[in-house]
Amino acid sequence: MRQEPQGEGMKHLGMALAAAGVLFTAGLAQADTLADVKARGTLKCGVNQGLDGFSAKGADGSWSGFDVDLCKGIAAAIFDDPAKVEYVPLSAEARFPALSKGDVDVLVRNSTWTMSREAGLKLLFAAVSYYDGQGFMVPAAKNKTSALELDGSKVCTQAGTTSALNAQDYFQQNNMKLELIQQPGVDELVKAYDEGKCDVLTTDVSQLYALRLKLSKPADSIVLPDVISKEPLGPVVRQGDDVWLNVVKWSFYALLNAEELGIGSKTLDQALKSQKPDVRRFVGADGVYGEQLGLTKDWSVRIVKAVGNYGEVFERNVGTGSKLGIPRGINQLWSQGGIQYAPPIR
Repeated sequence: MRQEPQGEGMKHLGMALAAAGVLFTAGLAQADTLADVKARGTLKCGVNQGLDGFSAKGADGSWSGFDVDLCKGIAAAIFDDPAKVEYVPLSAEARFPALSKGDVDVLVRNSTWTMSREAGLKLLFAAVSYYDGQGFMVPAAKNKTSALELDGSKVCTQAGTTSALNAQDYFQQNNMKLELIQQPGVDELVKAYDEGKCDVLTTDVSQLYALRLKLSKPADSIVLPDVISKEPLGPVVRQGDDVWLNVVKWSFYALLNAEELGIGSKTLDQALKSQKPDVRRFVGADGVYGEQLGLTKDWSVRIVKAVGNYGEVFERNVGTGSKLGIPRGINQLWSQGGIQYAPPIR
């Protein structure tokens, strides 16, 4: 190995360190979404254009739903005010470009976590807020009991989603034929099915329950029991901003941890007085966990005060007591037979 003169070696080392410093500085300057949100005074949250139970705009202009509550929770963690959210309704095709361009700070819009969306679109899914799977809705009069009976069907789905590819794969694997009819938006999708332009409507099971409410005769259609795919849904952020990723990620995990610890909207005051170590960490009585996120000590308390815990959010918006009537299923806590599992705050 040839040894360079000491002066040349030091010169090259200095240039390398300078270049590394530039890259490091550029990386830090690349994105600071939390600072931007704080300076703006509002959180820009990308949501569905209108999906009952998940994100729907009321006649009074207010938004509600499972996804909306997560937006409110993030805003509460930052501002201590769940109302400081600007909801940006986005179609399936427009959602990821809008996030990439910075039109929204976070996308909370029943979006499926896939490898290509992270690696190809340079986005990151912060967590799985809802474990779902694709299913099928058919007219009850067709007397279908299984998706394996759908050979030769006209199948409606929404463009720009994973549903079309999943349906094609399922029909091909089972030696069945289909005519795929893609619609640009939810309203067009429901209209096409309602008018009989297709025999089947396919999308995530949770969305099928929501879309059924939009039909002229909801009781005349049924959701088949078959689930043909894995659809882990969750909030999405841009790559290159780990601070913001952590804020979104842990705002969601606060909801799960709260339910695990028995902390809810009705028991929050009691939790604030608790001497249990895990509860004290959660409410900010011990440790500097909120400060590590760039938030305040009571960040998680703010979230629960605003929307409750995960179980409350689920039941209020999509659970068996709601209009959708969806069983908790695998979205139950891991300790209750489900697969929802939150890393600990410690």
